[in-house]
Amino acid sequence: MGELTGFMKYGRKTASRRSIPVRIKDWKEVYEPFPDNELEVQGARCMDCGIPFCHEGCPLGNLIPEWNDLVFKGDFELAAERLHATNNFPDFTGRLCPAPCEGSCVLGINEDPVAIKQIEVGIVEELKAKMGLKPRIAEVKTGKKVAIIGSGPAGLAAAQQLARAGHSVTVFERAEKIGGLLRYGIPEFKMEKAVLDERLTQLESEGVVFVANTSIGGIEFIADRAVGGPLGSNCNVVPGSEVLAKFDAVLLAIGCTVPRNLNIEGRDLHGIHFAMEYLKRSNLVTEGSAAKSEIDANGKHVVIIGGGDTGADCLGTALRQGAKSITQLEILSKPPENRGTNNPWPTWPVIFRTSSAHEEGGDRLFSVTGSRFVGDDELNVKGLIIEEVHQVETDGRVTFETIEGTSREIPCDLCLLAMGFSGPEKSGLVAELGVELDGRGNIKVSDSWSTSVKKVFACGDSVRGQSLIVWAIAEGRSVAKAIDNYLTDESMLPSPLRPLQYAIS
Repeated sequence: MGELTGFMKYGRKTASRRSIPVRIKDWKEVYEPFPDNELEVQGARCMDCGIPFCHEGCPLGNLIPEWNDLVFKGDFELAAERLHATNNFPDFTGRLCPAPCEGSCVLGINEDPVAIKQIEVGIVEELKAKMGLKPRIAEVKTGKKVAIIGSGPAGLAAAQQLARAGHSVTVFERAEKIGGLLRYGIPEFKMEKAVLDERLTQLESEGVVFVANTSIGGIEFIADRAVGGPLGSNCNVVPGSEVLAKFDAVLLAIGCTVPRNLNIEGRDLHGIHFAMEYLKRSNLVTEGSAAKSEIDANGKHVVIIGGGDTGADCLGTALRQGAKSITQLEILSKPPENRGTNNPWPTWPVIFRTSSAHEEGGDRLFSVTGSRFVGDDELNVKGLIIEEVHQVETDGRVTFETIEGTSREIPCDLCLLAMGFSGPEKSGLVAELGVELDGRGNIKVSDSWSTSVKKVFACGDSVRGQSLIVWAIAEGRSVAKAIDNYLTDESMLPSPLRPLQYAIS
């Protein structure tokens, strides 16, 4: 694949980021365009490695060596066809996926891996520039109706697959607009919403019906505990039983939206929010749906608790809002610069990474935890007491112990909790339908992605727990095949995954 000795002749190259002083003044994507001729050079680096471990690294089973070779030969149209054969939304994953495929690249054993993610997004952007995203409309309609609850990447992938199989698909979303985390959890500088809207237009052309501002099951939840925010006066509430009666199959793609809390002294002070509560409001402003956000970092000392991607998204957002200072806390120790002996290829490399947001500013502190919030006379947060910790492993279980004498206070006018999620919401729809949960509190599914309730299926983070966008799309594609098979007894749709690979009873 690629040029026979290309991996020896060419070095890895990816798109340059726009200059920091320029990009933090706007919300546009941080990357410069990547020229096609350079993309072909990067495709040339793909080795004829015999066993392409990148296939195993990618949950979608992307045909990576095939489209790398086609890009090297300049055949972007066929490369796009091979890319879309396994991935409905490479324009999403090419921007948002951490690229586990690159961690499994054979060239990565002793050199920089092939720039798979860069090639992926380059292929689809070339397709859109030359041909647009043409709909694939089913030639034969089955007459079967499928309801999909949730419009994140899992729900959208399932919707497109089922529509192309000839079913009538309706996607319900309780938030103001379609897209789930893609719209409300991802800042514009990581993926402009025009990219999402292009795909939604394609899905609508293929017959998918979108119904926003509609809560199935009458979910009751607090504003800071869900991506969707509070149920507004214009939000239609439809009982789950009504949906079950009207549709031949129902898919729950409701995500993993219950955030982990930090129950320490002072948690009830004003100015402490969950990350998604903050990001959604910021995204509403940047897309023009709101004049201002009730949670704004301008002129404030911001503390972000959680060192993952969501925390980095909060950091980049706070910088653009004009924060006075930003400190991001991580309870884990700082990862090494290179793979450790206990982290060999082709496992995912646990190494120190600098995202575009980290490059722009802010301080990152590792091996620390917050122990107490400090407030002023008006009950506003003004500081956070932090302590250093060390990791203790007992019988395979990891805990953290504070180090005596390391306690200190850092300024904090706004605290954002970005510590991950503990599972899907258990009230509302899940409780109304009575679907069985597994030992982790996620929706339990069978080998065919069905729940304990007849004709109700589930996939994505509500089944797996919080995970990557590639897993969500892969599960959406897999559950689509299961539903298609349930409705027609014979499905021609592909299925990259089986749920029992990870299900826990």
